[in-house]
Amino acid sequence: MDKKEILRHIDHTLLKPYAVWEDIRILCEEAVEYKTASVCIPPCYVERVHDKFDTLNICTVVGFPLGYSVTAAKLAEVEKALKDGANEIDMVVNISDVKNHQYGKVEAEIRALKEACGGHVLKVIIETCYLTGEEKIAMCQAVTKAGADYIKTSTGFGTGGATLEDVKLFREHIEPSVKIKAAGGVKSREDLEMFLEAGCDRIGTSSAVGLLKGEEAGDY
Repeated sequence: MDKKEILRHIDHTLLKPYAVWEDIRILCEEAVEYKTASVCIPPCYVERVHDKFDTLNICTVVGFPLGYSVTAAKLAEVEKALKDGANEIDMVVNISDVKNHQYGKVEAEIRALKEACGGHVLKVIIETCYLTGEEKIAMCQAVTKAGADYIKTSTGFGTGGATLEDVKLFREHIEPSVKIKAAGGVKSREDLEMFLEAGCDRIGTSSAVGLLKGEEAGDY
């Protein structure tokens, strides 16, 4: 798998809480140069990036990273992000609802956010490190039924990141209309290729550009 093929599946990501504009600017310039699928950035930078890099596909996060914001708050975040120029939204499910097995409530929230997104892409982060196998399967079903575009493994802020086992589980329990995004813990070129070959359409990482230039992996 050549570098260009890998990079077109990368959401070039910087979500550290202390990221400054210079960090974000460099990320965006790298994304333009290497033609990554998107940049994934904090909501507070979306409008500024849209104004400066009008050709970039901008992704941002909602209910991030803990997921337990109420649905109304997440909807307000989506509305603002799209108004500021985001094209893709990565939302975190209400993990408390998942652990309480209120799967219908989680599905309803995902559906509401997808309706708010309209034709824009919605990726649903289920934070696999906190879930049992039964709960992961329930989330595959909820994401599919709610009409979201992607199921995503992790925020990168939990106790664990993407695993090959979870990607395989997703493939067994989602419909073809739902794509897979792996995130967190992708630390080598071999990891990048492994997840793409396993069926992921996107990988969220801050490390891909550096890894493909022979540098060490970053934190995400």
